[in-house]
Amino acid sequence: SKLPELLEKLEANLIRNGIQVHWAQTPEEANQIVLGIMQRHGAKSIIKGKSMVSEEMGLNHFLEANGIEALESDLGEFIIQLDGETPSHIIMPAIHKNRVQIAKLFHAKFPDIPYTEDVDELTQSARRILREKFYAAPIGLSGVNFMVAETGTLCLVENEGNGRMSTTVPPVHIAVTGIEKVVESLSDVPPLLSILTRSATGQPITTYFNMISSPRKPGEKDGPKEVHLVLLDNGRSRIYSDPELLATLRCIRCGACINHCPVYVRIGGHSYGTVYPGPIGTILEPQKAGLDVHGELTQASTLCGACAEVCPVRIPIPSLINRLRYEGVRADTSQTPTLGAGSGRYPQEARAWQVWTWAATHPRFYRLGASTVTRLRHFMPTNLGAWTTVRSAPKPAAKTL
Repeated sequence: SKLPELLEKLEANLIRNGIQVHWAQTPEEANQIVLGIMQRHGAKSIIKGKSMVSEEMGLNHFLEANGIEALESDLGEFIIQLDGETPSHIIMPAIHKNRVQIAKLFHAKFPDIPYTEDVDELTQSARRILREKFYAAPIGLSGVNFMVAETGTLCLVENEGNGRMSTTVPPVHIAVTGIEKVVESLSDVPPLLSILTRSATGQPITTYFNMISSPRKPGEKDGPKEVHLVLLDNGRSRIYSDPELLATLRCIRCGACINHCPVYVRIGGHSYGTVYPGPIGTILEPQKAGLDVHGELTQASTLCGACAEVCPVRIPIPSLINRLRYEGVRADTSQTPTLGAGSGRYPQEARAWQVWTWAATHPRFYRLGASTVTRLRHFMPTNLGAWTTVRSAPKPAAKTL
């Protein structure tokens, strides 16, 4: 609720601590900022800790297009990068793969490593490969879970240690995050950390909790010599300006809503075609890119309410889905219209509903129509477009209820 003033306070304290702050309105601007830092240091490679915002930026593809190697060091991200895929879950990116698939992938990519399906051995192989990269990389990149305005501290939550390696071993550390990840004081962090770990992985606390407040100081033996923070807007300030949709920015990326969503469980994360899948993606992606781009995601919900029940920060996801569905076909909402509002309204569909409305409010005509449809039910077409390519077309019943 105090995002603008907290961001200003955060920036002032970060600069005081020696951390360089960069603001980016769009993913393209954020990518250029990262590229500029790397070019100033003559860096041709970067080692990355887990970061959903870097996925949002499309950073890996951008850097590769500019001749820079970007290597993921989170085990799940490393696996799907090897296979040329995108994450299917925001916490467990490779949850769609089993150990046999991963074993075959490792053997294909690293033929010198003996084939094994043992999970511990596969993990150790990845660790040996990545450990060399940590020491060789000139620049490390990470995401941020919480930014503390009071102290100018970047907090990073992880289980594998790759985040700690990415942020301390390379001489330059770049952190990328959305502008909403700021909290007011250090005392706000423990309850958020508690609900994040319990909701995301069922742990009381993660293996590592990193607090980064400055570059390496004189006399210190490790840590980066430079720390940069890239703050990405990408539609977040527009979301903030709406008093109802503002709740979207409370998300702490725990993935609880995804784990309990019957739609996600059935179709998987890749079906959404977006960086953030599941219920949170259903409300966040259309707001960022516009209802004309991702408005169909709002239909990927049964409105069962499971997401709202398990959300630890109480985001009313079903209500926001309804709001976005409404705006998808109405551009004249009294509140601040979402980008692309009204793009889902089609004249033919609107006329069909007008006819239905008139029929449903005139009982004699409705009964006559129902009787006619019943008598002609055998002439019901079997091809109703894409819907009937995998389903049988329904036929009106011989009797009414």
